[in-house]
Amino acid sequence: MSNPWLKKNPFMSMWLSAANRMAGSLRGQATAQTNRLVKAAVTEATNENIKWWTAAMTAPAAKKKASRKG
Repeated sequence: MSNPWLKKNPFMSMWLSAANRMAGSLRGQATAQTNRLVKAAVTEATNENIKWWTAAMTAPAAKKKASRKG
C-alpha cells in the first residue's frame, strides 16, 4: 500500500514555483534599490570631498580697501 503523503502534488509544485519566482523578484528589487542608494551616497561623498579640497586650494579673497570720503 502506497503512502498518499509521499505522492507528488502538482498544485504544491506550482505554488512553490510561484512563491520562489516572487521571492526572486523581490530580492532583485531590493538589491537594485540598495545599489542605487549606495551609488547615491558615494556620489554625494565624492562631491563633498571635491568641494572641500577645491575650497582649501583657492586663495582667500582680498579685502577691499575702505574708501575715504571727505
